[in-house]
Amino acid sequence: MPVPSAPRLLRGVLALLIGLAGVAVVATPAHAATLTQVSSFGSNPGNLSMYSYRPDGLAGGRPAVVLLHGCTQNANAYFTNSGWRKYADLWGFALIVAEQKSGNNSLSCFNWFQAGDIARGQGEALSVKQMVDYAKTNYGTDASRVYVSGLSAGGAMSAVMLAAYPDVFKAGSVVAGIPYNCGTICQGQAVSKTPQQWGDLVRNANPGYAGPWPRVAIWQGQSDTTVVPANGTELMTQWTNVRGASQTPASTSSLPGNTTLETYASDAVRLYKVAGMGHGTPVDPGSGVDQCGTAASYFLDTICSAYRDALFFGLDGGGTTPTPPGAPTGLTVIGVTDTSVALSWTAVSGATGYHVYRGGTKVTSSPVTGTAYTATGLSAGTAYTFTVTAVSTSGESAQSAPVSATTTGGTTPPVCYTASNYAHVAAGRAHHSLGYAYADGSNQNMGLYNTFYTHTLKQTGPDYWVIADGQC
Repeated sequence: MPVPSAPRLLRGVLALLIGLAGVAVVATPAHAATLTQVSSFGSNPGNLSMYSYRPDGLAGGRPAVVLLHGCTQNANAYFTNSGWRKYADLWGFALIVAEQKSGNNSLSCFNWFQAGDIARGQGEALSVKQMVDYAKTNYGTDASRVYVSGLSAGGAMSAVMLAAYPDVFKAGSVVAGIPYNCGTICQGQAVSKTPQQWGDLVRNANPGYAGPWPRVAIWQGQSDTTVVPANGTELMTQWTNVRGASQTPASTSSLPGNTTLETYASDAVRLYKVAGMGHGTPVDPGSGVDQCGTAASYFLDTICSAYRDALFFGLDGGGTTPTPPGAPTGLTVIGVTDTSVALSWTAVSGATGYHVYRGGTKVTSSPVTGTAYTATGLSAGTAYTFTVTAVSTSGESAQSAPVSATTTGGTTPPVCYTASNYAHVAAGRAHHSLGYAYADGSNQNMGLYNTFYTHTLKQTGPDYWVIADGQC
């Protein structure tokens, strides 16, 4: 989420921040419904562009989700790759995709750092709100079910919309974004504020507003060097304080893609921490109901964030994430060769398939339908650790207890014997001459031929022995 030079920002700020690269736009299968530009939707003081997507046959009274892209991206790139289109088609809601213009910002970032663009009734924030108003009037969008989600600069702007218009947005998600009204300082470093100070930044956006406050989901890669991971915790602190809730998680759970979910404030605030993930929107390409999106620059193959957010928003008709199946039990090694390990486990009720992990990395490209799997292409004489997860339409379980196995073959351990010189000669590992013992093959002098001199001999070839004291 770089801060670009713009008519409203001194160029000196840009040198402090990191720019995003271009985003690959991957073609999707043909649909009758398409992403369509709306040419006029209000006074548009922020000079933004509006695009909308409505699935075929979408009736009035349906929800809408506003999407806000990251720097150097555009509406079509975010619509195409983020995975949101899949759930709009599946569960019947509209997408409103805002787009920044390079005339406002040289890197096409939303201006989350400009006071005139983040205040209620002004600039870009008002332009996005006018897009929602247009959808209510022209599409019959349900005013009580409007949501927002964005990445990076768009994630920061998502926090802006939730703070500036809590009466418009029922919930939202902030992906690799920053707390409301933190300017440019938060992006590259942790900022020391009390929970009250973080919360006051939101409360001061609407003095006198007492709620209800929108629910907030926060996504943060723990290896993000563009927006430092501290921002995830700071966003959580800001929105829990707004609700008068504790900053101690009520629950912590493990999800696929090395993701940890922490819930706060009776699940009104969620913090998703994705271990090993850099800067981008989490996606998980595939055909499963919980899989979505296209892996591309700043769309990172980890977990489908759009699916989790859509469930969190209640867009599937519910209000909570379905419970995934339990973790498999009884994982056992049933066979080993030089290059393979065969596994089996106990079936899990409700599971439609299973994924196998080796050393923490998924090795099954699609779920296996049975309760057995053979890992192939392994190295001989090597130790491996395996776990298994269960998969259903409700998601993927936690990993099973691990099991370890070592493939056969590989380097044969050395053959060593420690004995007296007399015993070595008697066993045929050495010979004696003129009162001295000598190792067979190497002919190394082992000392006097008697029972008092002791050596370790190591076999390095047929009838070839070397002195290896202290080496075996």
